[in-house]
Amino acid sequence: MLVALQSKEKRKAPRHHDAHWDAMSAEQKIALYDLHKFGFRLLFVRQLSTGPQAFIMQNKTLAIISKNGDVNYSPDVKLRA
Repeated sequence: MLVALQSKEKRKAPRHHDAHWDAMSAEQKIALYDLHKFGFRLLFVRQLSTGPQAFIMQNKTLAIISKNGDVNYSPDVKLRA
């Protein structure tokens, strides 16, 4: 299972949407662009040892886009409230 927050909060202020967008790979941006028309929106991007993971959501459906642009519609993650 992947935990979205792996350590204590390090940011002092929330990151702006553009900072998350800039952290995504080109493949992730293309995948999100395609999913945006179905209502998915970017929540945040986490930098992991395997590369950036983009967390997206549509209504209550959470999904993750891998650095290669592959979408996992049923990720095994827990987000904190």
